[in-house]
Amino acid sequence: MARLKDLYKSKIRQSLQEKFKYKSPMAVPAMKKVVISMGVGKAVVDNKYFDAAMNDLMMISGQKPLVCKAKKSVSNFKVRQGMNTGLKVTLRGERMYEFMDRLINLAIPRVKDFRGLNPKGFDGRGNYSMGLSEQSVFPEIDPTKIESTQGMNITFVTSAGTDAEAREMLRLFGMPFRE
Repeated sequence: MARLKDLYKSKIRQSLQEKFKYKSPMAVPAMKKVVISMGVGKAVVDNKYFDAAMNDLMMISGQKPLVCKAKKSVSNFKVRQGMNTGLKVTLRGERMYEFMDRLINLAIPRVKDFRGLNPKGFDGRGNYSMGLSEQSVFPEIDPTKIESTQGMNITFVTSAGTDAEAREMLRLFGMPFRE
């Protein structure tokens, strides 16, 4: 079993139930999924950037990314309808907890000039979004083989009804929020 999943079942669920006074353990918020997405704008110029980003996202997440295509043509950006412009991966279950563990304990501490995660990244419904400016903070990525730095967006989808519940749950998982 994943370390964070075991932590959730043994300590976090009980702590949340006591703090927010849930009557049933099934009412306690839980993690639903983690979505990692990359916009690959450089792929318009050269397709090798797209392949490199796809390989990096596959190494980080442990599964093959879904290719996102442009819905409209935009002449200013030299994008035509149907071109590959992005990648995304949805992680659930064991892979989700394993990714969260690596993100919290390995990747985030390697970010340069890190002062904590922005607490304003919540959407009002208990979901949290954050961004990373480069993929090299993950230990799976070899920094010598990076052709160009690629940022990514990471969204944590929870079953929490409010931002306060979700913030407390993610804090108990070990997310280093700024005060």
